[in-house]
Amino acid sequence: VQLQASGGGLVQAGGSLRLSCAASVRTFSTYVMGWFRQAPGKEREFVASMSSSGLRSYSDSVKGRFTISRDNAKSTVYLQMNSLKPEDTAVYYCAAINPNKRSYSTDYQRYDYWGQGTEVTVSS
Repeated sequence: VQLQASGGGLVQAGGSLRLSCAASVRTFSTYVMGWFRQAPGKEREFVASMSSSGLRSYSDSVKGRFTISRDNAKSTVYLQMNSLKPEDTAVYYCAAINPNKRSYSTDYQRYDYWGQGTEVTVSS
């Protein structure tokens, strides 16, 4: 499984960005998908996840501002980011859990496949 993230960039505080993550797998609909981020000098942290059935989870820091969605026909997961803050600055990674695990998680250690990351910079 290969994941290709895109959509990062430089945006002013209060602005919006939409990240995309395209997966190279035919059974994309069966995968739990997640977004994580890592700021310089900090550990990787959970942002959002979405199960194959549509269950969504968000970290407290992005709840109400970010929305995760998926288009199974396009094998793509999205992260709509609104009301961006300077503290959202990080490299954002998409990830997937092998469906054979029958597992849903917000723990990055449970994810099996990772994209290359896309950088988001929010200026104040």
